[in-house]
Amino acid sequence: MNEKIGIFGAGNMGKALIYGLIQSKLYKLDNIVVYDINQEMLDKVHETLKVSVAPDEKSVVREADLIVLAVKPDAQPSLLNKIKSQLNEDHVLISIAPGITISQIESLLLIPAKIVRVMPNTPALVGEGMSGLVANQNVEESEKEKVKTIFSSFGKAEFVPESLMDAVVGLSGSGPAYVYMFIEAMADGAVQQGMPRNMAYQFAAQTVLGSAKMVMETGKHPGELKDMVCSPGGTTIEGVKSLEEDHFRATVMNAVIAGSKKSRSM
Repeated sequence: MNEKIGIFGAGNMGKALIYGLIQSKLYKLDNIVVYDINQEMLDKVHETLKVSVAPDEKSVVREADLIVLAVKPDAQPSLLNKIKSQLNEDHVLISIAPGITISQIESLLLIPAKIVRVMPNTPALVGEGMSGLVANQNVEESEKEKVKTIFSSFGKAEFVPESLMDAVVGLSGSGPAYVYMFIEAMADGAVQQGMPRNMAYQFAAQTVLGSAKMVMETGKHPGELKDMVCSPGGTTIEGVKSLEEDHFRATVMNAVIAGSKKSRSM
């Protein structure tokens, strides 16, 4: 893409986005400009990823066509107040902030801006992100496709109703942390049974990766795939019984619900 993309925020999500853009080769390095109030983080991004950095917030808006707000929710109002005088009706404003609605963003601006809310996740760093997107009425279909192409370049992206964005936060936004805990716990179980830790992490991580791929590629219901592994009277059904006794599914459901509720309250 020939236009410039400006990214506010060089934290985990900002870096994941930058890395994804570079890996996908959708943008040339000199078409990506980044700003962060933390000069140390900004210098590190410039040094490691070789993207352009801006001296201040307004410079990003003057240079870029697409503006990404990859900052924490409580920092977004202040940032918007600083840059709103530089925004015009051609800019596409992409907000990555759980709990901040499109109407809240619109109320802070001086113009009827084009706004897209996005909730990506950190697996974008390895080209396997999952992003939920929602756009306001000012965003044209071609611009929606452009934003979807950007976030699909390092994983998958889908437009959803804004009413589902809190669920997206609780599921795919926060979900990687739950999966990492699951991998760690499975590995701990193997270590308790005598397996070296590095080997246990490899076995556990590959098992999760392969299982997820089975869901994606076969199109079968996860319950059907589970049943394929559970031989009558075998080891797997014994493990499943243990998980059910410890309320495994309810615990995972509650984690997703808790994350969604937190997003809604922010």
